[in-house]
Amino acid sequence: MDALYPIRVVAAKTGLSAHLIRMWERRYGAVEPSRTNTRRRLYSESDVRRLTLLRRATQAGAAIGQIATLPEDDLESLVASYEQLGAVRGAGAPGPPAPGYFVRLALEAVADLDARRLESVLLQASVALGRIVLLQEVVMPLLDRVGTEWSGGRLKIAHEHLASSTLRSFLGHLAETAAAEQDAPLLLTTTPAGQVHEFGALVSTVAAASVGWRTAFLGPNLPAEDIAGAARQTSARAVALSIIYPPDDARLADELRTLRRLLDPAVRIIVGGRSKDGYRRTLAEIGALAVDNLPGLIEGLDSLRAASPSDGER
Repeated sequence: MDALYPIRVVAAKTGLSAHLIRMWERRYGAVEPSRTNTRRRLYSESDVRRLTLLRRATQAGAAIGQIATLPEDDLESLVASYEQLGAVRGAGAPGPPAPGYFVRLALEAVADLDARRLESVLLQASVALGRIVLLQEVVMPLLDRVGTEWSGGRLKIAHEHLASSTLRSFLGHLAETAAAEQDAPLLLTTTPAGQVHEFGALVSTVAAASVGWRTAFLGPNLPAEDIAGAARQTSARAVALSIIYPPDDARLADELRTLRRLLDPAVRIIVGGRSKDGYRRTLAEIGALAVDNLPGLIEGLDSLRAASPSDGER
């Protein structure tokens, strides 16, 4: 049977105060110690190891609220990345590095076909910069750079596939782990029929989840009838569409009109993506909210939520 330690011993082993250990446990769910019949906490070796990793990560600049429930493997990877970064930049270097630093590290991992290192860099960037900056200033520029390097022949299709697969998995995990209240409004994210580039919709999913919306990513290239059916089934409050390529699909205007006609009038359509401007007349016609970036999306979601009745009143 594994040894169990009282909190005073754990404090000595981890270098954390007993007060901080209890706070991390109660507020963030960092560990779940067992209890004696008299309700005294007893911590396992695994708890001690986890608390030690959390101490090292927070000392390196991570926010406990963002890392408290990470799996131990991710914590170890994060700590190693931070300590390596500290060794490169020098002790006492001020603040986190700029987003471009993480883009460069991520691109190097892609070039080396190292998916685990790419995920570690993304996790490190998420903790250091926050999710919205990660999405807007690391993930999207990284996708652009990978595409540019591939089209220029400096990366192969295998590199592009590895980057896409790793990013898809990482973004999905971020969306799943974002805590939302059960009665929070639901946002469906997808791309309309003919639009096969899914990352804009995935990034929107994570951004919305990060500001308290429940989210459901439906995948790319979905006909209007299926989007509307999903919205009815889930009682979605809004549908977010990403329009990336092509910028001049003659069929898309009719798809957007059909979607508006099939949706409940209370369901808002939100459209982003670099090719949305090619359809601005249609977006205005159907009353869609066009957003230019993630802050615009978040502002639109905040306004929509503030104007919406609670689920119990609808």
